[in-house]
Amino acid sequence: MRLGQTGAVTDPLALDDTAVRWSAPEAERAGRPLLVLLHGLGADENDLMGLAPALPPEFVLAAVRAPLRWVPGRAWFEPDWSRPLEESVAPAGRAADALANWVAAHRAGHPAVGLLGFSQGAMISALALRRHPELADFAVLLSGGLFPRDEAGDGQLAARRTPVFLGYGEADPVVPAAMFVLSAAKLPTLAAAEVHAYPGLAHGISERELHDVAAFLAARLPG
Repeated sequence: MRLGQTGAVTDPLALDDTAVRWSAPEAERAGRPLLVLLHGLGADENDLMGLAPALPPEFVLAAVRAPLRWVPGRAWFEPDWSRPLEESVAPAGRAADALANWVAAHRAGHPAVGLLGFSQGAMISALALRRHPELADFAVLLSGGLFPRDEAGDGQLAARRTPVFLGYGEADPVVPAAMFVLSAAKLPTLAAAEVHAYPGLAHGISERELHDVAAFLAARLPG
């Protein structure tokens, strides 16, 4: 799917705008950079807001809810456990387009827009950028990465050199190591990449990683 003249995506799997959790009331959002948070499988829009105290306060945070139910929370796509996760791009495409649609509808008034995704949320963030390279000014991918197939927007994304932070744990038991190996090799060809591998880190976010993320985001602040 493509962004139309108004910046909206045609026929997406819509996100629930009433479920978005914001870090600031509407009257205090304009003129500040926007950081969109995308949670992982089985979590919801509340999951990543706990990172807020460690992130630069200049950002307005918007934690969106994935569109599908997945007990005990939500999912961006239903994983096909019979296939390698890194090959499960097909069911993720509509969620990536839904994200693009939501961002296009909410980016007015913000001098910069970034994505921060964890696990499935990181996979959707990366896929959305590759399908819609103009979607965001930067992205943070944590404990998730790139699907292997090429996307139509890869060439444009590579030309834009969008800053992207990729962080993952070398002891992650959830996401296949093959996805991280692929992502660490391919991402620098598509973006201005920072790749961070954390020894001993499982499927989570360590204090060291969060410190690195905060530094990356601080460098993205306008002006």
